[in-house]
Amino acid sequence: MIAILIMIISLILDGLLSNYLPYLVNDLSIYTPLFTLISIFIIYPLYRKKEKLYFIHIFSLGIIYDLLYTNLLFFNGVLFIIIGLIIKYIIKNYELGFIKIILYMIIIITLYESLTVLFLVIYNVVPVSFSQLIYKISHSLIINIMYGEILFLILKIIPKKYKEISIN
Repeated sequence: MIAILIMIISLILDGLLSNYLPYLVNDLSIYTPLFTLISIFIIYPLYRKKEKLYFIHIFSLGIIYDLLYTNLLFFNGVLFIIIGLIIKYIIKNYELGFIKIILYMIIIITLYESLTVLFLVIYNVVPVSFSQLIYKISHSLIINIMYGEILFLILKIIPKKYKEISIN
């Protein structure tokens, strides 16, 4: 239940920050939220014994994300499944810690943005250069890493009785 709540809150925060920060900040790119993507990374341990349910939830979340924010139906659903498989590999083979989480989030954000740009370039939807990709990745890391660390800390603090499966 807590995992679904985190996904919903992340989805809402993505929309709020994307829509309202341009009026508050001159350079929005520093605040480009990918909270939904970060949330599917942080909540994976809650689904450790229910991986099929995890992939159903993140695919559904990707479809909702597409409907609300990108208008590319099924694109983020499929992309979230691919990212979910990579998350599964990372978490099963490596330990999680506050410092390592930062590295994993950088990898996941870079992979997500790279796959998105690859799709846009292949299908000629929007012309994107390599320098624009690097700029977008580097300027979205700060807020997403802070959000991921806060989520990780919250999940560490929450008593086990409120989680379906413990984090570690």
